[in-house]
Amino acid sequence: MQTVYDQENLSRLIDRLSDDIGKSFSKDQPLNIVGIRTRGETLAERISRGLASRRFSQIGRGVLDITLYRDDLSEIGPKPVIHPTQLNIQIDARPMLLVDDVLFTGRTVRAALNELGDFGRPSVIRLAVLVDRGGRELPIQADFVALKLEPLARNLRVKVQFAEDDGRDGIVIEQIP
Repeated sequence: MQTVYDQENLSRLIDRLSDDIGKSFSKDQPLNIVGIRTRGETLAERISRGLASRRFSQIGRGVLDITLYRDDLSEIGPKPVIHPTQLNIQIDARPMLLVDDVLFTGRTVRAALNELGDFGRPSVIRLAVLVDRGGRELPIQADFVALKLEPLARNLRVKVQFAEDDGRDGIVIEQIP
C-alpha cells in the first residue's frame, strides 16, 4: 500500500493550515512559532511565511531538538545525533505555536513541552500539525490539523517530504518493510 499526496496537495494543506492559524491569533500581537526538528522546523518556516503574507508582522521563530527529552532515548542507540535548540526569542507571557509534521503517539509533543518548560512560560501553547495519523498513547490533541487520517495501522508510516529537506514536496503513506 502506498498513498501519495503531491506538491500541489501539500501546498493547499499548508495554505489552509496557515489560514486556520491566522484566524486564531491577532495580527497585531507577537506570536512565537517553534518547530520540532526536522520537518516541524521546515513546516514552521512555511507557516511563518504564510502568516507574514497575511500581514502578521511580529513573528518570532524557534527550533526545538527534543532528542535528550525523549522517553525512548536509550533505544535510539549509543550516540544519538543532537542538534541545537534555537530559542532566541522572548518566550515568557507570549503566545506560542508549536509545530510538527506528523502527530502519532503524542510522545514527541510531550518531550517538546517538557523542553519548552526549561526555557520559559508562554501565555498559551497551541499545537499545529500537518498530518494527524491517529494512534495516540498520550492525551495530546492538535489545535490545528491540515490532514486528519483515520487511525492507521502501526505497520504504516507517514512520511512528509519537503523540498528543503528531501528535494521534493509530498506526503507518502507506506508499509514499513
